[in-house]
Amino acid sequence: MIQGKFAARLTLAVLFLISVAFNGTSVAQVSLPRINFQERTLPNGMRVLSAVDHSSPTVAIQVWYHVGSKDDPAGRSGFAHLFEHIMFKATKNMKSEMMDRLTEDVGGFNNAFTNPDVTVYYEVVPSNYLETLLWAEADRLSGLTVDEPNFKFERSIVEEEYRQSYLAPPYGMLEYLIEQQSFTRHPYKRPTIGSIEDLDAASLENVRAFHETFYRPDNATLIVAGDFDPKQLDVWVDKYLSPIPRPAIPLPRVTIKEPERTAERRITHYAANVPLPAIALTYLAPPEKSADAEPLRVAATILAQGESSRLYRSLIYEQQVAQSADATPDLREDASVFYFDVVLASGKKPEEGERALLAEIKKMQDAPVAIAELDKAKNQLVTDELRQRETSNGKALALGSAAVLLGDPNRVNTDLGKLQKVTAADVQRVMKKYFTDANRLVIYYLPEAAKAKATSKMIDNRNQERTLTGLGTSGQKGGEAK
Repeated sequence: MIQGKFAARLTLAVLFLISVAFNGTSVAQVSLPRINFQERTLPNGMRVLSAVDHSSPTVAIQVWYHVGSKDDPAGRSGFAHLFEHIMFKATKNMKSEMMDRLTEDVGGFNNAFTNPDVTVYYEVVPSNYLETLLWAEADRLSGLTVDEPNFKFERSIVEEEYRQSYLAPPYGMLEYLIEQQSFTRHPYKRPTIGSIEDLDAASLENVRAFHETFYRPDNATLIVAGDFDPKQLDVWVDKYLSPIPRPAIPLPRVTIKEPERTAERRITHYAANVPLPAIALTYLAPPEKSADAEPLRVAATILAQGESSRLYRSLIYEQQVAQSADATPDLREDASVFYFDVVLASGKKPEEGERALLAEIKKMQDAPVAIAELDKAKNQLVTDELRQRETSNGKALALGSAAVLLGDPNRVNTDLGKLQKVTAADVQRVMKKYFTDANRLVIYYLPEAAKAKATSKMIDNRNQERTLTGLGTSGQKGGEAK
């Protein structure tokens, strides 16, 4: 919970946003609090960003490594995610899982996440443990133990995560297919979780080479947000992180471009334990730093955020063709994908769901959204962002995303303003520009039982075709007509 005068002001700002949303006031009239930050780059190339906030006696420490699943070696998908796990194992000076002891045992927490572009490690602890965590982050960057036992153990954990997240849930593989099939050339086509086959084929030498290539100070951004003394922070950073050497080997970057789609592509996938058919539509979209990112986020909110959204009202409530319908702007560093996933209602066919979904897309292409609908969506997005920034960890996440993925840490303060300025014309423009027939991938995700029916129908059709081919115009076999 946020404490102090600043927290009270920020909470009031959030409540005011909610209030003006209900009163029809445009979010463009609301002034948003800035995140004031300091930036420096160490001699070894590590970037350091810090933002002081004394409202709570806690501090958030994050290290953003600019390596994600797009950087996985060919035939070794899942490496970036695997290393997220290995980084919690033993180091030169720490036993395995000691990060838990340094955080949880003092009332804090730690975790990490991997996505296609970055791997991020974060801790939140009482302020007087900041030095300890800076030492720990330096130790696991420079002294991680990458050995056979750690590698094999964490590989088994990742493989089990794959089974639990993708194989076990009824619609887990639909999520996997959306990521895998939306890109044809760019390494984004390798899902972040990887595959069991690729992980099993990996060797300890492969893993060590990946670590040496990407886990280095000139590929890392340290972010500290919360209750600390900036001068003391500089002293500790210079003491623990500056001495880590920058390796001589080059730092590779992905340069492959995803080609534009030129024609619709369709896929049908059958899976076990699928209670109801589902469909997904994906469209390639511009990188996250593009000016079109904000209108696309607004469009997704209008389409699918809450029970008053267009897809809920139309597909679920009025037509009753679906039991769930979502729209996701998956914004990434190099290229993005905007996708819809719809689980159909009982007795409904994929074709019905697809028609209904395309009709809602066309409505937003043919006519501007209403001002009240637009302002509601922007209010929702800005309020969500403000709620995240109530915590030091949320501030650090916003600052890291701006610095690493957008290339400019000050966008943490300017992008919300851009979001507020999105117009109905902007939304209509991006809907027309990106949601075209040629830019569409359609996935039908069906129960395994439907495959047997489809196969049986196909055989019947082929038999019928053979029979008709062998008949003359009189209905008798060709060559025997009287």
